[in-house]
Amino acid sequence: MKKKEAILKVATVLFATKGFADTSTQELSRLTGAAEGTIFYHYKSKERLLLVILEKTRDDIVDQFGRFLESRSFVSGIEMIEEVVSFYLYLAGLMENQFQLLHRHFLYKFSESNPEFRKNLEAIYNCLVDFFEKAILTGQEDGSIASDVHPRKSALILFTMVDGVVRFKNDNLYDAGALFNELLKSSRRMLQAH
Repeated sequence: MKKKEAILKVATVLFATKGFADTSTQELSRLTGAAEGTIFYHYKSKERLLLVILEKTRDDIVDQFGRFLESRSFVSGIEMIEEVVSFYLYLAGLMENQFQLLHRHFLYKFSESNPEFRKNLEAIYNCLVDFFEKAILTGQEDGSIASDVHPRKSALILFTMVDGVVRFKNDNLYDAGALFNELLKSSRRMLQAH
């Protein structure tokens, strides 16, 4: 693995688990074997490194969801919702450090004063909500999802429910797996045409 990639990977883990302020470039240097000067050469600053991680996270999520949707055919929009929920939970496990990082408060503090952070966070969350909204619109077209459901607002609510389960899992607050079937039933009840 190249030094630049190693720095990105280790920094993601450290920022996700320890936080931004508690992660030093000295520790990053020690763990990657890259001199601090090399870290700054590639990323200019710790803030820029975090921004690159956000950009990569967004690209990875879009890529993973894109490949997932291309590889599947869905019988109905409601089935697509269930598959998107399931895939989101799978992806949050596959990209555990990135999702844990997205739940860290310091990112939102940065986004209050730094437009680049805000733009990247909005892009990540918009692309995630877009996948839920696409499934809702598909279901409204095929009649499996009620026509009076507001696609974007319902997608936001559904995303919030699913992401809440991911937070439970990442923070070891509750057995998230025990909620899976109820999450799917709740999603179906919320959206299904009667």
